[in-house]
Amino acid sequence: MSKIYFQGTFGAYSHLAALSIEPKAEIIPCKTFDECFVNASKDPSSKIIIPESNRITGNIGIEYLIFEHRLNIYSEYFQKIEHNLLGIKGTKISEIKEVYSHGQALSQCSKFIKSNNFTQHVRADTAGSAEMISTINDKSKGAIASSLSAETYNLEIIKKNIENEKGNLTRFLVMGKNISQPTYGNKKYITSFLFKLKSKPAALYQSLGGFAINGVNLTKLQSYPEKNSFDSFFFLCDLDGHIEDKKVQKSLEELGLHCQDFHVLGVFEADKLREK
Repeated sequence: MSKIYFQGTFGAYSHLAALSIEPKAEIIPCKTFDECFVNASKDPSSKIIIPESNRITGNIGIEYLIFEHRLNIYSEYFQKIEHNLLGIKGTKISEIKEVYSHGQALSQCSKFIKSNNFTQHVRADTAGSAEMISTINDKSKGAIASSLSAETYNLEIIKKNIENEKGNLTRFLVMGKNISQPTYGNKKYITSFLFKLKSKPAALYQSLGGFAINGVNLTKLQSYPEKNSFDSFFFLCDLDGHIEDKKVQKSLEELGLHCQDFHVLGVFEADKLREK
């Protein structure tokens, strides 16, 4: 049986995403993202599922771990995020005074929280908040989490879909130590890579010229400072296309001339939700 590590506790959105991708896998919680990456680095037969960015609130902040561990990306998966107000069974919405959840979930449900005059408390994760509510057993306290969390911790969904904007998605990456990529065919692919430029003026501008000349579309280009540095940056990049496509190869060769570090993180099929 394959193993998938995720950050958080059972009932988290990462747990939900793992169940959607590989329902028969052994799904194992980790306290931190760091722990997920370390476990997968030690055990090449395992995978991790990590939230990379959210459509509304942006990056989750795991880029430094991608740079440090350089695990291979096998696939991307867009999980629909539907937040619910959970409470002890039999609780009425008027009885709840305080809500607990992850900071991002609280900000994604800010209108609902404000309209009900709830006092909000930031916790490490959504499912952990649900677990805490079930343990405290106090009707004045609620959690904002997934329907899977309600099931897992025997709580009631007091109000469904309380997020400010419907259609919110989180992009998850499935990663692991072994290198694997799909055969080049007639599908939509993403090639993901990281690079660090040689220190010279206009290096970024010159390095990206090959993509424009070859008609390759960059869907993501983000810079991050290296650990303990404010003058050395690495870039995370996604492009439309397979690494075996001649246009992509020429673009990456051109980029390579300007780099002191270059690493392909993965080639994978684009999630169909990208087109929506």
